[in-house]
Amino acid sequence: MKNKQPLGNRLKSYFSKPANVICIIFLVILLATVVLPLLTLLIGSFTVNGNQEAIYIGQGVMDGDFTFNHWKELLTSRDFDYALIKFWRPLGQSTVMALLACLVAVGFGGVVAWFITRSDLPGKQFISTIFVFPYIMPSWAMAMFWENFFKNTQINAGAGMLEGMTGICVPESFVYGLFPCAMSLGLHYAPFAYILIGGILRNMDANLEEAATVLKASRFKILRKVTLPIVMPALISTVLLVFSSSISSFTVPFFLNKSSISSGNNFISISVQLRSLINTGFTKGQGYVLAIILMLFSIGILTLNNWFTGSRKSFTTVTGKSGQVSLVKLGKAKPFVAAVLFIIVAFFAIMPLVSFAMESVLEVPGDWSTFTLRYWLSSEGFEGSNKGDTIGILRSSIMWKALGRSLLLSIIVSLIAGTFGLLIGYAVAKKRNSKLATFVSNLAFFPYLIPAMSFGAVYLALSYTKGFTWLDGSFILLMLVGSIKFMPFASRTGTSAMLQLSGEIEEAAIVIGVPWIKRMTRVLFPIQKASFISGYLLPFISCMREMSLFVLLAASYTTLVTTVLQEYSRTGLSQAANAINLLIIVVVLVIQFVVNKLTGASIDKGVGGN
Repeated sequence: MKNKQPLGNRLKSYFSKPANVICIIFLVILLATVVLPLLTLLIGSFTVNGNQEAIYIGQGVMDGDFTFNHWKELLTSRDFDYALIKFWRPLGQSTVMALLACLVAVGFGGVVAWFITRSDLPGKQFISTIFVFPYIMPSWAMAMFWENFFKNTQINAGAGMLEGMTGICVPESFVYGLFPCAMSLGLHYAPFAYILIGGILRNMDANLEEAATVLKASRFKILRKVTLPIVMPALISTVLLVFSSSISSFTVPFFLNKSSISSGNNFISISVQLRSLINTGFTKGQGYVLAIILMLFSIGILTLNNWFTGSRKSFTTVTGKSGQVSLVKLGKAKPFVAAVLFIIVAFFAIMPLVSFAMESVLEVPGDWSTFTLRYWLSSEGFEGSNKGDTIGILRSSIMWKALGRSLLLSIIVSLIAGTFGLLIGYAVAKKRNSKLATFVSNLAFFPYLIPAMSFGAVYLALSYTKGFTWLDGSFILLMLVGSIKFMPFASRTGTSAMLQLSGEIEEAAIVIGVPWIKRMTRVLFPIQKASFISGYLLPFISCMREMSLFVLLAASYTTLVTTVLQEYSRTGLSQAANAINLLIIVVVLVIQFVVNKLTGASIDKGVGGN
C-alpha cells in the first residue's frame, strides 16, 4: 500500500495548476458578491430597517430588531386593503401583462421566423437585419415610441404622430396602462423569439417535412403535426423567458403607467411597486420582501424552463440527412406578404428613431410649425421647469457629465466582467468534471436569474448594513453591481470559447515552458479573439443602456445618462427626454456595429436572410 503524499506536497501540486487557483479565487469573490448580498437582503426582510420603519411598525420595536411584520403586512394585511393594493393587485396586473407580452412576442417573432426560414419570401436579408433592432435597443425605447405615436389631445397628453397624421385619437387605455405595456414588451422581445424559433426551424431536418409531403399531407397539417411539435422546446423556452423578463420589467411600466394618475385605472406593476416601497423610508423592509418574491418567481420560471428542455431528449431536429429545405412558394401573394412584413418590421424597428428625433425638435408634439432645436442647443432654461440645469442637452454640463459617467461605468464594468468571464471560462473548461468548477460556473450565472430591480435591491440592502454604509450611493457600488450582474454574459461566452479549443494547444505551450500569462495572451486569446472581445463588449452595451439595475442605487438623477432621461420624462420634459433617448440609442447601435466589425458576429446570423 502506497503512502499518500504529504499534505504540503498535495497542496503545492493542486495550486500549481492555474485553473484550480482561479476556481478558488472566484469561489471567494462570488460568495462575497452574490451570496453575502442575498443573505443581507433576506435578513433585511426580517429586520427593522431604520428609525422611520420602527415608528411605522410601532409595538415598541427598535432599529435592528427582528420582525415578521414586513411579510405579514405586505401579504396579508386587510387594513384599507393594504395587501391587495400593495402586492396582490400589482402581481396580478404584472402577470397579465407578462402573458400578453408572451403572446405578442411568440406570435410576431414566430411568424417572421417561419417566413424567413420556410418560404421563398424576397428581401429576407433586410427584414432579418432590421427585425432585431427592437431587441438591440433598450426596452423603454419601445415604450417611449408607443407614447409618442399614440398620445393625443383628448387625453391631455399632447398630439402624437397618429393624431398629427390622421386626426385619430385612440382611448387612453390604448396609450397608458396594461395593454401598451404588454405590447411594448412583446414587440421588444419578438426578435428574441425570432432568434430562438428561427434557429430551430433553420436547422431542422428537411426530410421530416418532405416525408409528410410525400404522404400527401396538407401544408397546414404538416405545420400542426410536424413543425410545431419540433419547435415546441423553443416555444416553451421563449414563453418562459419572455414571461420572466416581462413580469419583472420596471422601465416599460414606468413610462406607460400614467393612466394611474389621469383616469384612475391604477395600473401599477410589481417592479414599480417595489421601487415605491423601497424609496419610502418606513416600508423598506416590505420592498425587500417584494424583491425576494420577485427573485424567487423568476428563478422558479427559469428552473422550469431548464427542467422542461432538459427532459425532452426526443426532439431531434438536426441529423446527418438532407438539409435542403423545400421552401413554401408564396406565389402571387409573395409581393403582398413581403410588403406587409417590410412595413410592419420597419415601423417597429426604424420608426422609433424617427419618432424620438421628431419629438425632440417640436415644441408642441405633432405640430411642425413649432419646430425648434432649443432642446438640443438652447443655453437658456426650459420654460415651466423647476430645474435650473435643464438647458439644451448638447450644452448641458449635467447631461455630458452623466454621459461621461455612463461611458466610464460601462468601460469599467466591461473590463471587470469580461476579464472575470474569460478566467472563469478557462477554469471551467479545464476542470469541467470538477464539482468546484461546476459550482463556480453556476454561481457566476446566478445573477442572470435575478431580475435587475431585485438585484439592485440586494445591493441596496447591503449598502445599509453596518460596515458597508460607505457604499451607499457611491460610484463603486454601481461598478460592483454592474460587474456582477453582467458577468453571466461574459462567463458563458468565455466558457464556450474555451471549450472549443483543443487541450493540445496549451499542452504544446506548456512543454516548451511558456508561462501561463503568456499562454493566455499569446496563444489562447488570439485564437478565440472574436469570442473574447464579444465577452467584453456585450457587458458594455448592456450597462450603457441599463436603467432598472441602477435606479435604486444612483445617488441622484444626475448620476447616469439613463437616470437623467428618467427624471426628464417624470417631470414632463418629454422633448429633452426624447433627445437623450435618441442619443443613447445611437451610441448603443454604434457600439453594436463595432461589435459586429470586430467579432464578425451578428445576433441574427444563423436564422436566415442569406
